[in-house]
Amino acid sequence: MEATRLFDCPYYQLEHFPQKDALASKADGKWTCISTQEYIDLANKISLGLLELGIQPGDKIAIISNNRPEWNIMDIGIGQVGGIVCPVYPTVSENDYKFIFNDAEVRYVFVSDTEILAKVNAVKKDVSSLKGIYSFNKIDGITHWSSLLELGNKARIDEVKARMNAVAEDDLATIIYTSGTTGNPKGAMISHKNMMSNAKNCVERLPVGNDAKALSFLPLCHVYERMLTYLYQITGVSIYYAESMDTIGENIREVKPDIFAAVPRLIEKVYDRIIAKGSEQKGIKKALFFWAVSLGLRFELNGANGWWYELQLKIANKLIFTKWREALGGNVKAIASGSAPLQPRLARVFMAAKIPVMEGYGLTETAVVVSVNCEKNNGVMFGSVGRAINSVQVKIAEDGEILIKSPSVMLGYYKRPDLTADVIDKEGWFHTGDIGEIVNTDFLKITDRKKEIFKTSGGKYVAPQLLENKFKESKFIEQVMVIGEGKNFPAALIQPAFVFLKEWCERKGIAVSSNEDMIAKAEVIARIQEDIELYNQEFGKWEQVKKIELIASEWSIKSGELTPTLKLKRKFILEKYKVLVEKIYGKNS
Repeated sequence: MEATRLFDCPYYQLEHFPQKDALASKADGKWTCISTQEYIDLANKISLGLLELGIQPGDKIAIISNNRPEWNIMDIGIGQVGGIVCPVYPTVSENDYKFIFNDAEVRYVFVSDTEILAKVNAVKKDVSSLKGIYSFNKIDGITHWSSLLELGNKARIDEVKARMNAVAEDDLATIIYTSGTTGNPKGAMISHKNMMSNAKNCVERLPVGNDAKALSFLPLCHVYERMLTYLYQITGVSIYYAESMDTIGENIREVKPDIFAAVPRLIEKVYDRIIAKGSEQKGIKKALFFWAVSLGLRFELNGANGWWYELQLKIANKLIFTKWREALGGNVKAIASGSAPLQPRLARVFMAAKIPVMEGYGLTETAVVVSVNCEKNNGVMFGSVGRAINSVQVKIAEDGEILIKSPSVMLGYYKRPDLTADVIDKEGWFHTGDIGEIVNTDFLKITDRKKEIFKTSGGKYVAPQLLENKFKESKFIEQVMVIGEGKNFPAALIQPAFVFLKEWCERKGIAVSSNEDMIAKAEVIARIQEDIELYNQEFGKWEQVKKIELIASEWSIKSGELTPTLKLKRKFILEKYKVLVEKIYGKNS
């Protein structure tokens, strides 16, 4: 058989690479595995249960949960009866829940825990389409999802098969609401073909195959991790779900994955922790550690640094980098990085350490991958997001915007033909809103978001992401937003890396009692300013940040500064910290 619809994936796996551990999760200190056959059997039970609930083709069912096998089982079970999966970020606001449920006319909601349930309960009275709520965890007063597994009538399995046969690859499979940085979420309509064509065209970029293990911890409600799970299923890669974001390190050491996906901020934190541990060493050990790091930061592909460098690197790998690999389980063949720009220095140093961090690019609306670096066929270029995958055409518009044409481009925005027409032109090109260029013949390089580039009062354009990504190389900076639209110079609002900063203050004998106290210290301000001035040198004079203001609170999804995919909510940040903006530019700013 060929996998053309999302629910075909476990059946394809059963035929080609049946796994004892198709899906695995950890609870009460023990890993539990679900085989490919068990996965299919459970999905069929869900389908039968949904028939009893009266679910019709086209009905919408929301899943709001952490990553776990139940997510995949529900996904397949819903799809088999022609239902539409509406994944929702657990972290978004109650208002977003209410908007999404009403916009999609959601019939049932599946939640993982009490915190999410509380949000759903707060809005359910305002959602007339909602028929019921189920939970994955056992919660008093809420129907456990296992009751749905028991509800179905096995005699109706032929109905399930008939429903499956009636689903075409061009049919709508899921509506994924993009978090956005302003306004209500938009529902990207993704067909079976959109997602499956993307998964199949990523197979050749996957450096692992049958019997490999993947650790999954990026949210399944995001198109990136979700597409990867289909890719893993059709290539026989077992999926192990991390218990939580706090246990990733421990779970990596237990599972010893061959591959996993991560966002750049996580990779930055891994690197920072490695450097912090190296800094704690003494004498020759410390000297060797930083010698190896220095080598790694100069790494070039294909032996371009010459035989003497390669010899030294071989020694560094044996003495130092082997410990880095062990900390990541010892088996990692690739870390897929996406969702935000990756600092090229991190790609270099991890590649030198034989931990290939492969940066890619994609959007919800392109379901998902447009391009990705890959070690095969000299397919890596530092600072780029790799070559486009098969079937994806990339074009750069006159104003620098990246345009995409592909079978994976969404059907459109749900109930919003006006917004769809804004982003998909009459020739079928999707306008990404990102600015980029093609370098070295066929590598794509992203330079900024079209809407985020601003013009100073002097008429000079500034691309803030480039500056922000560079400034975050500083160990003192956790988050930074460059501002200056219509002003006579760029400036920056900075949330320091408080854990590192506190440790630095202790080393320097600077007494501090709180974050507010820390950012008020002249020594702290001067040290962070020192790094800003160092990185400023890599940019034109009109781009350089002239003033900074430090923020005492930590930016997060919950406090509103970050989207669920950890992008800056620029408008929100400007409004929240307008007093600091006024301090930089004056009250008339």
